[in-house]
Formats: sequence, structure tokens, C-alpha cells
Amino acid sequence: MSKAASANGLHHILAVSRLRAAARWQSLRVSSLRQQWNLPINHVRTLQTDAAEVNDVPFRKQLKDHAKRKRQVERIAVKDGTSSNGGQKEKDARLDKWKLTVGLEIHAQLNTERKLFSTAKSSGNDEPNTNVSVFDLAFPGSQPEFQKATLIPALRAALGLSCNVHRESRFDRKHYYYQDQPAGYQITQYYKPFAIDGRVTLYDHDGIAAEDGQSVDIAIKQVQMEQDTAKSTLQPPSMVFLDFNRVGHPLIEIITHPQIHHVQTASACVRKIQAILQAVNAVTTGMELGGLRADVNVSISLKGSEELGQRTEIKNLSSFKAVEDAIIAERDRQIAVLEAGGSIAGETRGWTLGSIETKKLRGKEGEVDYRYMPDPDIPPLFIGEDLVNHIGTSLPVLPDNTLADLTTNSGLTTKDAKTLISLEDGERLDYFDEVRSLWSSTRSSSLSPSPAFDKIVGNWVLHEMGGLLSAAATPFSPELVPPETMVDILSNLNEDRITGTTAKQLLAMVFDGDKRAIDTIIKDENLELQRLSRDEYIAMAQGLIDENGEKVKQIQQKRQMGKLMWFVGQMMRQGEGKVEAGKAQATLKELLGLD
Repeated sequence: MSKAASANGLHHILAVSRLRAAARWQSLRVSSLRQQWNLPINHVRTLQTDAAEVNDVPFRKQLKDHAKRKRQVERIAVKDGTSSNGGQKEKDARLDKWKLTVGLEIHAQLNTERKLFSTAKSSGNDEPNTNVSVFDLAFPGSQPEFQKATLIPALRAALGLSCNVHRESRFDRKHYYYQDQPAGYQITQYYKPFAIDGRVTLYDHDGIAAEDGQSVDIAIKQVQMEQDTAKSTLQPPSMVFLDFNRVGHPLIEIITHPQIHHVQTASACVRKIQAILQAVNAVTTGMELGGLRADVNVSISLKGSEELGQRTEIKNLSSFKAVEDAIIAERDRQIAVLEAGGSIAGETRGWTLGSIETKKLRGKEGEVDYRYMPDPDIPPLFIGEDLVNHIGTSLPVLPDNTLADLTTNSGLTTKDAKTLISLEDGERLDYFDEVRSLWSSTRSSSLSPSPAFDKIVGNWVLHEMGGLLSAAATPFSPELVPPETMVDILSNLNEDRITGTTAKQLLAMVFDGDKRAIDTIIKDENLELQRLSRDEYIAMAQGLIDENGEKVKQIQQKRQMGKLMWFVGQMMRQGEGKVEAGKAQATLKELLGLD
């Protein structure tokens, strides 16, 4: 059969490929894990006060953020061997005796147009079995053709992780038979990977365990290129559909040294590596969309011992939560086995969402089991130093450097900076940079950018525009509110031509499709600030004070300053866009004797 004829009949062959594999597949039990959580009333009161004092973050958003943080802390605390007892945490005594050690193997799909050893498209989202070559299916006589372009994102990843790049590397065959691996072996880089000796630094703001202090360095043993497998879809009770679009897709496998000793730090490490890969444009998508998967190696040993315990490997974890939960479950299982006098067997284990324990899949294979051998059909890969230097000097700014710039030079909070970096794969950050750059160019040199200047831009790009996006359930796009339009709104607000309330109204109008120029809208809708006199401010403030004597006592006697902002809000509502918050607050303080 000719190669052309084979290719023409390929789609039909694949479309009817159905393999009965009941003996190979365990039934999948996916149960929803629901946790009940109630927010104490004192937390609500605290948040209400905070919301009144922090005018740019809506109370509802603060409440949801507070709830999310508390759920995360509680979930890790409970599953990490602690229990709630009157607000106090009682630590599982076993954790004082045993030391957890974790190593990670992270598989990430490279951002390429072609597969690793064929010219077939690398897209896995098209119609099943439409992007497949004869080599992908291991047709007899087909040969691998290394696609040089796949090396570029792999190098970006390795350099982003501070690895040393080998000038010469080789591909090997890792033998195992499974239905998603048509050749009976995977092409990988076992003996001589293209990159080694990297490092990722995790900080407290990355979410590492408190026991790790402010930062911890995790060494990366190697980064290697390899093929992905086909996608298997189980059709109960005994049928499996195979989509070979994914087979041969270029992957990198990032292998860390076993230096992680806390659950939160392991999850933070996966999250940080994903952020770096996305920042340098090395990967297609992250964990949330299936472009990155993690295997974790877990071992337990007595604290104080220099030797590591027997490790087990948990395969194919597809979320940060799964990484945390699987490590906790396997750690607790191993501790129970050891304390009962048993021993840990080297195994490959699985984890299912909603489970409370890991399950044995098979005995742990070693080098002999996989029969590693150099691939005789693929020559050595030589990487020029000039290419490495060029990619190294042209890498985008890494997340840690961007975060430092946003917090130190732009005055954003760490939380806002991290959110800005992560949203829409950095597209919101690009929008922020363009807005502040445009606004800077419209201002005089005496009003050059400053942390306060950038913080205003950050607040509007992140919170005000984010609120509109959430309410409309609309994905972000710069076209919704062009950067030039955002600058016009902020300029009018900065020049006291409009109030903050009016500025938000203008933003919403543009967001909803109003294409008029901002100056035109202000004029047509009569939105320009009509400043009140001092006497008018005093009359309005005094009227509210006279009507709300109890709140006045709380401010004057109990110093509940959050109540002051309630009065400011009432004045702004009554003023219908004419009241300036700063002047309202100053007037109230004067009348209440708070200066």
C-alpha cells in the first residue's frame, strides 16, 4: 500500500476503531465533594467595616474573597491532619514524627503548530482522528522527522526555569504496551535530556507552607522532550474510543528533585512552574484546560533521618486541588502502613476526584521494565549556542520580575499584582501597561507616573472593569473599553471635571456599547461636575448628622470610623453626582470634631 493510499484511508480506519478493554479499565467513580461552610458573624461585621473603609473594593467581592481564602485554609488544615475545636487547631501528633518528601514530574504540552516527529497539526480540539500522520499510528515503514520548530518553546521553558542547555542531546525509546501508544514505545529523552540543573524559587505570596518561611528553592533535575499519547474516552461498560489527534504532540517533562516537604508547597510549585511556562509562551494551556498534568512521587521517613522512604508515584493529576488531596491521602496511607508495622511497596497509584485514598494501579516499573534504548531512527539533536543566547535574551519578563515591578514601582498590592498577571494569560496586564503609558503621555512632566498614579490605573483596570465583566459574564477584550477611552475617563476624573460615581457611569456606558467620545457623553448627558458651595456641603452633612444621632455617637465615642464613610455615601447619593467624596468627608470630620 502506498503512503498516499494509507493516508487517504486513515480517517475511516480510525473512526471505527473500538477496543473492548473491560479487563484493563477500572470503573470510574466520580462523586461530587461538597463541603458546608458558615461564615461567623464577627467576620461579616469585620468585612463590612473594611468594605466601608476600602472604597475601591466592593463589599460583596471582599466577602467572596474572604470566604474563598478561608475555605482553602480550612480544607488544607483539615486534610493535613488538623481538626477544628472551638477555633483552635489540634495537630495530628503523627505529623510530628514523620517527614513528607515529594518530587514532581510535570508534563506540559508545547505551543507548536506541528507534532514532534511528523508534519501533522498539533491541535487536539478538532474533529477526532483528523490530525494524524502514518508515523503517529506507527504504520510499518514510516519514519520520524524531527520538527525543528518544536525546539523553540522547549528552550524557552528550560531557560525560564534557569536550566543549563546541553549542546547535544538524544532521543530514547521507552517501551510499554497500551492502547493509547500505537508503537508500543514512547520517544523521550531518558539518558541525555536537552536541559538539566534548573531552579524555581517559591515565595510566601506563592502560597507555600508557613513552615517553609518566606521562600524556598526547588531544584529541577532535568527537562526533556517527549511524545504525548492518544486520548482515551471510556464508554461504559466495556468500550474505549481513541482519538489519535493528541498522539505525538510535543511535550516537555519537568522533573524536580525530591525537596518538597509540605503539601501547600507542592501545589504552589506546580502553580509557579505553570505561570513561568505561560509567561515565556512555551505551553498551549494550563492545568485547568488539560495542557499540563502532574505526577507526584511521595515518600515518608522518620524526622531526623537522612534517608528517604520508599516512594510511590501518583499519576495524571489534572488540578492543583488534586495535587494537594492526593499527596495528603497517600501520605496518611503510608504513615498508617508504617505505624502498623508494614512496609511500603514501590507502586504506581491513581487518584480519582472525590476519593479519600489512592488506589494501586500496578507495581512500579524501573529502567529494566521499560527497556530504555537509544532510538536508532533519530540522530542526535545539536543545539547551537547562538540560538540559546538569542532565546535567552529575548525571553519575556518572568512573573517574579513583573510582580516586583507592580508592587514596588507601581504600588499595587501583591494580591492585585498577581491577579493582574494571571488574568487572560497576561492580556489584562498588557491592557494595564497601555493605559498607564497613554495616560502618562497626556500629562505634563510635573505629573509623571508614580506608584499612586499606577495604582489608580490598576484599580480601574482590575476592579471597576472586572466588576462589569463579571456582571455581564463576558470575556475580557480591549475593544470593550479601548485604552484611549479609559484614559479619557481617568483624565476627566483626575481633573475633577466629574466625580468617581460619574466616572463609573461613563465606564458602564462605554462597556455597554456607547461609541461616543467621552467629552461628548459628558456634554450630552450633562454629567460635568457642578460643584457645591461650602454652605451646601455643611447643610447636607448637618442634616444627616441630625437624623442619625446613634451613628454619630458610635463615631465620636467608640471611634467607629467606618460609619463615617456611610455618611459620605449618603451625601453622594443625595448630591446626584455633584458631591466630591473628599470634600464630603472633610466637612463631616469638621462638624463631628474629628480633626
